[in-house]
Amino acid sequence: MVIPNLGRSPRPVPVDAELRPEPGSFRDPANRVFHAGDDVLRALDETATAHWRALAGSTFFPPLVAAGKICGTEELPAGVAFPAPSAGSRLPAGSDRPAGSALPNWAAVLRHERIPFISHPYEWSFAMLRDAALLHLEILRAALSAGFTTKDGSAYNLQWRGTEPVFIDVGSFAPLRDGEPWAGYRQFCQTLLYPLMLGAHLGLAFQPWLRAQVDGISPEQMGPLFRGTRRLLPGVLTHVHLHGSVQRRNAATSTSDVRAQLRAAGYTRELAQATVRGMEKLVRRLDHQPPPTHWVDYQRTCGYSGDDRSGKERFVTAALSTADRRRLVLDLGANDGRYARLAARHADYVVAVEQDPAVLDRLYRTLRGEGERRVLPLVMDLADPSPGGGWRAVERASFAARASADTVLALALVHHLAIGRNVPLPEVVSCLVGFVAPGGRLVVEFVHPDDPMAARLLANKPDGIFPDYRRDAFESLLAAHGTVEDRLELPSGTRTLYRVARS
Repeated sequence: MVIPNLGRSPRPVPVDAELRPEPGSFRDPANRVFHAGDDVLRALDETATAHWRALAGSTFFPPLVAAGKICGTEELPAGVAFPAPSAGSRLPAGSDRPAGSALPNWAAVLRHERIPFISHPYEWSFAMLRDAALLHLEILRAALSAGFTTKDGSAYNLQWRGTEPVFIDVGSFAPLRDGEPWAGYRQFCQTLLYPLMLGAHLGLAFQPWLRAQVDGISPEQMGPLFRGTRRLLPGVLTHVHLHGSVQRRNAATSTSDVRAQLRAAGYTRELAQATVRGMEKLVRRLDHQPPPTHWVDYQRTCGYSGDDRSGKERFVTAALSTADRRRLVLDLGANDGRYARLAARHADYVVAVEQDPAVLDRLYRTLRGEGERRVLPLVMDLADPSPGGGWRAVERASFAARASADTVLALALVHHLAIGRNVPLPEVVSCLVGFVAPGGRLVVEFVHPDDPMAARLLANKPDGIFPDYRRDAFESLLAAHGTVEDRLELPSGTRTLYRVARS
């Protein structure tokens, strides 16, 4: 059984590849995600297998996969054997499968399209989160019309192909039962709707809230923020206050009792669809344009001359085109995406990391308008990058655990970390090199202490606090981590670019 848009033709299963359980997949005992080489596999129990086969034969699912809105998926032939997970890849506590069990113990195995780079909702901009929410609701509405629902409503069920959101939790689909409410409603509110409300209604950044709690923002946390006239803001009365009071009222009521009450009240599939359409309308109304900052107009205010900019672009282009095409490039401190776009000409995929939410949101909206699917913009402070989160701090992998690139661009970044954030220069270099895969390249820019931008940062620091922030010290650190293959001093004389091969 093959579903369109897997992104590759059927091929042999890598039976000799090490089988590695996905640390973030254990909460649903009916299915579990594993990795085998470059393959993403989902093992299903008997009930989940029956649901999958009904789903694959439905009228709504294959078209959504073909359109790229759900990740490409195929069922592997029966009887394919896999090695047991390695001793170091123990399943999380609470899993119903022991660490030594192999995939044949499950009723069926699916193979999914691999997403180029896994990101988390607290790394997305406002517009990204809203587009993800709208795709989630679109898929749910289509499922309801065909007699299916989703068991989950989490933002973590979505990922990205560049600026195109894609739903990845195929195991979440299940046949719809009469009178059954959407089981994912609470998750949807806590990880998608409430964060959007914080931005649209209060102008607050939602990212710290989502990063702090893997389950998202609760109605109890939202309620105090929306009292008085704020209760009348779109969606607040229904999805915050009413939702919270219903939860408190039914705290001691079982799911089966709630389902029976809904059936008795005449709750139907049509009513569920109308509710989803109402939520779609609400989400489309929610908008937030982060206030502009100094960095929004960086290309005009950064102090580069035309000759500097031209020389820098030639150097970066040469560094990206010196070897085979890159699978992954990281652009750290991407700003308006100028060099991320350049990198996309030489790479399969580019992850553009920018600290400023306003800049990143503008970049996302621009890339989305261009239909760019090879550049993924992410909001992140590199002096405080995403840590591991969730169960045992591995359920949501840290940025450092996910980021291993063939080429890392760190342009006009070092001085912000070393001077602006007081990170010792050896730590900065070690961190940047750590993002480079073995055999990869670091393209890095050193802004000299006498450069206007560095001088501006130093003016806000005590005299003599950075005695080691020097070009010779920086070059020594680079040489300790790899081989400096090329360098260029820009015409201004206050900035130098380096191409470094990691040792």
